[in-house]
Amino acid sequence: METSARRGGAAMKDSEIACARLVETGDPERFRAIMAVPVSYRRPLWPLHALNLEVARAPWASKEPLVAEMRLQWWVDALERLADDGVVPPHEIGPALGVLRPVAPILSALADARRVDCWPDPFTKTDDLWLYLDGTAGNLFWASAKLLGAPDSEEPRVRAQGTAMGLAAYLMAVPELERLGRHPLPDGRADAIARLAIQGRDTLRIKTSLSKPARCALLPGWEAEAVLSRVAREPGRVAAGAFHGAEIGRRFGLLRAAWRC
Repeated sequence: METSARRGGAAMKDSEIACARLVETGDPERFRAIMAVPVSYRRPLWPLHALNLEVARAPWASKEPLVAEMRLQWWVDALERLADDGVVPPHEIGPALGVLRPVAPILSALADARRVDCWPDPFTKTDDLWLYLDGTAGNLFWASAKLLGAPDSEEPRVRAQGTAMGLAAYLMAVPELERLGRHPLPDGRADAIARLAIQGRDTLRIKTSLSKPARCALLPGWEAEAVLSRVAREPGRVAAGAFHGAEIGRRFGLLRAAWRC
């Protein structure tokens, strides 16, 4: 029994390390942001954001939409089993995902929202893009806040902010999506992009009081307001892939955002 428990503990530790490494290599900016979160909050954030990366990658695992959707369905089913029975997925990061059981239904909905990515069909309406961003980023940031202990009453505000942060990340992905042959924006004209960015920026500028768990959960999106502000002024930045300011300013900005958390 003792040997079995020791092995189980070692597997858990290895899985937690794998989660952190996956975030570090897959999304270095998010890794830096999580490292800026108070230590007591970091542990569940590694598996959460590692899972998000794996789910986001699944639709791109094949050029065949049906095959891609089957791979994504594996995660949808795995998260449903985690929610219902506490069974962790048979995956390298699986043992660490047990901590996510309380928010597994939210994460299953997140994975389901990614079905859009399996198919080349463009968004025809801006409202459809916002629904996608709520289903992906909105669910991610609300799951994070709930996992850290934010009250349910904060869900609408966290979702709104998380969805706007998702817009910033989505706009930054537009050049790569276009390279892959997708048409990511409902309207690619400069004025339409500017309006979209303004809507997201104004959402982030709404003054709202959130609990510390919610503020820490939202920290990985700390740069979204600046990105959206730049795009609102110069929508051509999206096609150029030019979103960030000077590196030293970004480092200071992250430190300032972390201090507020």
